[in-house]
Amino acid sequence: MREGEKPIGVVDSGIGGLSVLQALVNRLPRERWLYFADQAHLPYGARPASELRRFGRRIVAFLLEQGIKALVVACNTLSAAALDDLRAAFPHLPIVGMEPAVKPAAQTSQKGVIGVLATRMTLRSERYLRLKERFGQGKRFLEDPCVGLVERIESGDVDGPATQALLERVLTPMKQAGVDTVVLGCTHYPFVLPHIRRFLGPQVTILNPAEAVARHLARVLESRNLLRQDGPGAVLGYFTTGPAEALVRQVRHLTPELEAPVQSLPHFWQEET
Repeated sequence: MREGEKPIGVVDSGIGGLSVLQALVNRLPRERWLYFADQAHLPYGARPASELRRFGRRIVAFLLEQGIKALVVACNTLSAAALDDLRAAFPHLPIVGMEPAVKPAAQTSQKGVIGVLATRMTLRSERYLRLKERFGQGKRFLEDPCVGLVERIESGDVDGPATQALLERVLTPMKQAGVDTVVLGCTHYPFVLPHIRRFLGPQVTILNPAEAVARHLARVLESRNLLRQDGPGAVLGYFTTGPAEALVRQVRHLTPELEAPVQSLPHFWQEET
């Protein structure tokens, strides 16, 4: 198989990466995709970086066995903890990761008051702290790890009263402080974007980096002559370390246009060597 014909891997701790996959499919409609959800270890946000690096290496090795030509780490937490390690471990594989939109937030904000919604791991990561130091001088950042929000989204509750109450608790201090720009620093959060937007109001800019990631991947593939030239693209399938039935329901509920076969890998971590 010609290199350009091979699929692209997309990895997340769960279903958050589906929000990135939507942007990827829209930007690169001829490409084919394999999605890996490590739902056995969900959530990633409070896990040690060393553990996440180990998870990442194992998952990438598996996706390489499936024949991927490139990888998107569609998880801010895994990107923060393991992106550099994965690039060092797999130097011939093009790897694109997530990055909190600190630079565009600093450029967009008129008041210099910026909200950041991200996991604890992301907020503590060197990558995020370097971005703040480089681009955030003179800006005020209000950060919240949104404890419990990933679990609520994974459970399918993107609209219920408990989810809306959690968001109100997180966003109220930001609104009171006068934020005019909010960064979505976790790929799960775009699935509750309508509630965030409704609570903060139309005057607040909300930054979702998924489209920027899709543009970057397109540039990387083009520069390496890896773009798929012919035929329609497709999501070829999903892998999960959790129950297949749950992921089927989640995809059907959140991104029905991306439905594809789901394979559960219940012994994936038992087979780790």
